[in-house]
Amino acid sequence: MPQGGSRAYGGSVPSVKQVQVTFDCTEPQRVGRFWCEVLGYVEPTPPEGFATWEDVDRSLPPEDQGRWYACEDPTGVGPRLFFQRVPEGKVVKNRVHLDVRVGTGLVGHERVAALEAECSRLVALGGTRVRLMLADEQNESCLVMQDVEGNEFCLD
Repeated sequence: MPQGGSRAYGGSVPSVKQVQVTFDCTEPQRVGRFWCEVLGYVEPTPPEGFATWEDVDRSLPPEDQGRWYACEDPTGVGPRLFFQRVPEGKVVKNRVHLDVRVGTGLVGHERVAALEAECSRLVALGGTRVRLMLADEQNESCLVMQDVEGNEFCLD
């Protein structure tokens, strides 16, 4: 047991109040706007003194312009998403990915139809269909996709 008598999990540490999901990418605004469309997210209100986020961006030194983009769930329930420019491109499969829950409660052909319909919508926005994984004894069907920069996510 760790010193002080607290447990490693479920101890006296206060609970986390917010989570932000951060994407490393080449074009933060492009990737961020794609995810706004996927999830129905919106840009947060710009800081006081700025009419738009573009105004905020233009106020930055040239080397900092376009370095990041953020969006949030308009209901305040989902996590904030943050997109930051990094110099290196994506080279391997994501170790963490988002599951976009479009087929919850559906099974069989009805579930696959819902996944396919959402896939078509997202392909029109620049996403890429990777593969449909049909239900087996343990899992329901899901559809693997990539966003506009190749980050994997699942429609499930």
